[in-house]
Amino acid sequence: MRAIFRTLVITAFTMMHITANAQETIKIEPSENIQEILLEALILAEEGSTIELAEGFYELSDGLSLDVNNVKIIGAGHDKTILSFKNQQSGSEGLLITSDNVWLEGFAVEDTPGDAIKSKGVDTITFKNLRVEWTNGPDENNGAYGLYPIDNRNVLIDGVIAKGASDAGIYVGQSQNIIVRNSKAEYNVAGIEIENSYYADVYDNVAIHNTGGILVFDMPNLPQKGGHSVRVFNNHVVDNNTDNFAPEGNIVGTVPRGTGILVMANTHVEVFNNTIVNHDSVSILISAFPKEYNDPTYNPIPKGIYLHDNVMERSGANPDLDIKRLVEPATGLPIPQIVWDGAVDGVWAALFGPDDAEGIFINEKPGTTFVNMNAVLDMILPWGASPDMDITEHSDVYFPTLKPVKLPQDSQ
Repeated sequence: MRAIFRTLVITAFTMMHITANAQETIKIEPSENIQEILLEALILAEEGSTIELAEGFYELSDGLSLDVNNVKIIGAGHDKTILSFKNQQSGSEGLLITSDNVWLEGFAVEDTPGDAIKSKGVDTITFKNLRVEWTNGPDENNGAYGLYPIDNRNVLIDGVIAKGASDAGIYVGQSQNIIVRNSKAEYNVAGIEIENSYYADVYDNVAIHNTGGILVFDMPNLPQKGGHSVRVFNNHVVDNNTDNFAPEGNIVGTVPRGTGILVMANTHVEVFNNTIVNHDSVSILISAFPKEYNDPTYNPIPKGIYLHDNVMERSGANPDLDIKRLVEPATGLPIPQIVWDGAVDGVWAALFGPDDAEGIFINEKPGTTFVNMNAVLDMILPWGASPDMDITEHSDVYFPTLKPVKLPQDSQ
């Protein structure tokens, strides 16, 4: 019955800017009733279908969703096929994907009231040569996330542009096996964010004019936590000095303006071969989760963080108020290029240093500046503890590098 109904509907729509061929390619062009046409195409698509969106401006009034496996949605280019949700009346995101083996390529999603493109519970999804943007620029009333894959496996983000998100432009959360590459995030609060995820490679991207360039977080009170095994490398992280415009209460609202790369509460994160230039507060910040929480299974301490072979220039001269208040009295200006809050797991680690597998390891070029704020040691010693700016204490420890992430769809 589904196939018969689909045939009838597609036939009816042939004169309404939609056509289908025997190879299950559904071709769609802009029209006055494009909302209904796209909804029908997404609902009636069969597994193996390709939905081709012609060049043009698609004005949509409601969110779209896809729940059919093995479907491709292909546009004519992110600057040619534009889905505008500026007048969206219902739905919390522009496009919601809940099916497996989905490929999205060559179109833009603009001005959604919520998230631009969300995929939830998906196994194998590709976001390629897309653009997600709020065209009015940074604004706390913009949607939270540009790309928002959550609880996914095998996520490929390649050649995406993300602008204006009030949380993160490119975000991957509670997922496993992730590649983010060749993409550009600008004028978001967080440019690129990997949160509560396992096995991620973030490389060959540009993060510019965000509040914070690239974030690797682990958060409490989520089904998947204990984020680990993330590599951040070969990225250009430049001029991330936009004032934080996250709505009040969001955790990214704590990200200091002028942060290049921030690692918070994650385990086994390798940051290398990045160019990190011109940040008002700090090039690389390593910290524990900064708020109270009620989750007995959560560990807020970053562990096994390895920084090496990065280029860091021009940072720390005009720090955000929190960095100025907490760090400047101990270090003066400019703030050191690498700042670690010194949070460790327990009294023993505070007094004698963490175990080798849980330490902070740094092998950067001579002259790189660093401070360990000794947050835990300062709390447990009756006389307190001074910040430590000796980077050599962290540079002579072997730390195994992480393995590259491999994805099944990456050979297509």
